Amino acid sequence: MEDNLKLLGKSTKYPNQYCPEVLETFVNKHQENDYWVKFNCPEFTSLCPITGQPDFATIYISYIPDVNMVESKSLKLYLFGFRNHGDFHENCINVIMKDLIKLMDPKYIEVWGKFMPRGGISIDPYCNYGRKGTKFEQMADYRMMNHDMNPEKVDNR
Repeated sequence: MEDNLKLLGKSTKYPNQYCPEVLETFVNKHQENDYWVKFNCPEFTSLCPITGQPDFATIYISYIPDVNMVESKSLKLYLFGFRNHGDFHENCINVIMKDLIKLMDPKYIEVWGKFMPRGGISIDPYCNYGRKGTKFEQMADYRMMNHDMNPEKVDNR
């Protein structure tokens, strides 16, 4: 087990507020390869900053690591910290991406939130980042311009 991991294998204390400090990394053992890591997080919740009502979403986080990778238990606890956090969907998604960029400095990352409808409308914000000056910057531009070209059939989720 990695020496710097403090949460893995320990009793879990869930944060009750937004807490990026809980995020931990470990070293990518395959830095010579470009490969995808994808997290599907179907139990994300946050609060509407205006009404205080809960919002529910599936968050998809996909990234191509460089040196550091996010440890999954710390990511789970980090996302759990949004449970009592009041913010708009679009901001939640961008904050998650920026926190993970700051933490890992990945080659590429994208975060997509698929929120359950409230008031008859679902909101699905998407953001991405590719490391500047590399092929991943071009990839981010391409994926942004071609994002959701074939939208799925939404049947009330």
